[in-house]
Amino acid sequence: MKFVSNPSNQNIKSAARALFEGQLVVFPTETVYGLGGDAENLQAIEKIYIAKDRPTNHPIIVHVSSSAYISDWAINIPEYAFTLAEKFWPGPMTLILERSEKARDMITGGQKTVGIRVPNHTVALDLLREFNEIGGRGIAAPSANLFGKVSPTTTEAVMDAIGPKLSDQDWILGGGNCKIGIESTIISCLSAKPYILRPGAVTEEMIKVIVQLDSNTETEVKHSGSGYNHYAPNAQVFLDEFPNIGDGFFALSEIPTPLGAVRLASPKNLNDFAFELYEAFRLADKKGIDKIFVMSPPRIGLGIAIYDRLEKSRYKN
Repeated sequence: MKFVSNPSNQNIKSAARALFEGQLVVFPTETVYGLGGDAENLQAIEKIYIAKDRPTNHPIIVHVSSSAYISDWAINIPEYAFTLAEKFWPGPMTLILERSEKARDMITGGQKTVGIRVPNHTVALDLLREFNEIGGRGIAAPSANLFGKVSPTTTEAVMDAIGPKLSDQDWILGGGNCKIGIESTIISCLSAKPYILRPGAVTEEMIKVIVQLDSNTETEVKHSGSGYNHYAPNAQVFLDEFPNIGDGFFALSEIPTPLGAVRLASPKNLNDFAFELYEAFRLADKKGIDKIFVMSPPRIGLGIAIYDRLEKSRYKN
């Protein structure tokens, strides 16, 4: 594959052209790195599923450069969806909407819905805009990892996770460490009021300032991160238990390391906890640690999203 750590404008133009020609491009977002393909090219989407070992009934989020492209991919869009987009895009929020004819089964998992977001990262936005310039309408991009495993937040993690699955014509665009470190908030816009399907950095408190949320969160909509088999390291994860000698340990810095445990990270606050979580999991795997004990942070704000990821990381595929 072609790897560029700090892509120039010309690199991004070349990567956009590769996308348009059916190749895959890994790119950074503010949440995690994505494995992108032309959302209108079914052969490219099939490559994504193969590279990730991803079930074909599991939908892929479509990334666009601005809210102006929502109507390409969705129909019957409620007004509150545009209100949310105006407030939180570009940013770590995905909207689930009724799909248009352009949104084919390969990206929707055979459902009548599609997930759309505008990422908040210079490289991602430049790539999307260059893709638009040559006729592309959206980039389908799940996280750049094997299905169910830890999402990559650094280029090193991308190389380890998905690098061996890419072809010589595919690209990896580096962009430093992802600022947030966990995946986007997913919001269903299929009812009279929105509701949160997956918590993220756009929190319930932030959304309630803009629109009223639906209290009924029951849904049959399958979405990215649904199911209890995601975000998992090779090690077994235990929550709010104490480790033995040689076990991995991850907790806020105010919590001391138990005797003999291997400290994986010491985040000072919720933002740091999210930022360091997946790299702590990867560090444990590199060290050959079999068990990771995590003291979960307070379940407020971003802590709700962190706990969601921790809960799902406990389950194995």
